[in-house]
Amino acid sequence: MGFIKEFKEFAMKGNVMDMAVGVIIGGAFGKIVSSLVDDVLMPFIGMLTGGIDLSGLEYKVMLPAIDGGEPVAGAVLKYGAFIQNVIDFLIIALCIFCMIKAMNKLTPKKEEEPAPAPEPSAEEKLLGEIRDLLKKK
Repeated sequence: MGFIKEFKEFAMKGNVMDMAVGVIIGGAFGKIVSSLVDDVLMPFIGMLTGGIDLSGLEYKVMLPAIDGGEPVAGAVLKYGAFIQNVIDFLIIALCIFCMIKAMNKLTPKKEEEPAPAPEPSAEEKLLGEIRDLLKKK
């Protein structure tokens, strides 16, 4: 019974619940950003680049034939898909950066309250009292 109680306390902590909400909102935000990139930005980028699609670029590694026949295909390195994914990542990162920057401008900044003056130590209080006594004389 102790394990279940301990797990319940862990799962109901504020930071775990906040993290769960953050993951859910992050997933929804990811869909928004993906739609922005795929449906809004990529058509314009495709027009600017002339519709170049790098994802089809690949290099076939051929294995030599054992008995003198035709070489055998060993592996296919799809470096074009990798380059395309890197470009997509950079575009998505730029979009997220711009969206967060815009959201930060829209949210009002909190005025930082000055920190209260620290309480004087006992030694400082005693020195202050001595100073006041010397002023009176």
